Amino acid sequence: MGLKEQIDLTRLPKHIAVIMDGNGRWARKKGMMRVFGHQNGVKAVRETVETCAELGIKCLTLYAFSTENWNRPKSEVDALMSLLISTLRKELHTLTENNIRLRAIGDLSALPPDGYRELMEVMEQTENNEHMDLILALSYSARWEMTQAIRSIAEKARSGELNAEDITEECISDHMNTAAYPDPELLIRTSGESRISNFLLWQIAYTELYFTPTLWPDFRKEDVYMALLDYQKRERRFGKTSEQIQEKR
Repeated sequence: MGLKEQIDLTRLPKHIAVIMDGNGRWARKKGMMRVFGHQNGVKAVRETVETCAELGIKCLTLYAFSTENWNRPKSEVDALMSLLISTLRKELHTLTENNIRLRAIGDLSALPPDGYRELMEVMEQTENNEHMDLILALSYSARWEMTQAIRSIAEKARSGELNAEDITEECISDHMNTAAYPDPELLIRTSGESRISNFLLWQIAYTELYFTPTLWPDFRKEDVYMALLDYQKRERRFGKTSEQIQEKR
């Protein structure tokens, strides 16, 4: 029995988040510039998106470019932005064919004008697709997102739109970039690193974490299957005991 056949399709996470790490190391191992790794990571993106769509995952969030990534050498940042534009253009057909809607979170105003324009156009052209939401985290950091949420709540409190007792966990979630989506049940990080790197810190309070040594350009559908099989072995208790979970079933 193959890996895919072992997956229980009735117990899939609704939302998977991925930290796509290891492009630079993959390129260095081959004696190439870092951008070569980013270019080859596009195939991993395509295969991951298509695999999740095929399985019936409703939301997939990819950490494509962090706020901190702006501090990388200008040549690498420019290459990444150029790659973003070309990839969006090339993958529009794939998104349409698979009925996938493109979304984005982060400080999108920081993107270069041509990158922002291309992103908006692809989002608009996939607006009516409803099989899966593909969410790109671009110029994103969780601390930035939480700061923006707190600032928005504070402004509403100052204007009298919100009272102190109105500020609940649900209220805070409603002010996050991800307000329209369920919190991820599974977070995958590639390349062997075991950290979160300022990604969806509010949303992953009860998310299952899966770390794999596979470098991102080598990540394929079998890696998605292995992550899902590992996820399905776990018992999601949300602070309850195993006995309480069993009784509920």
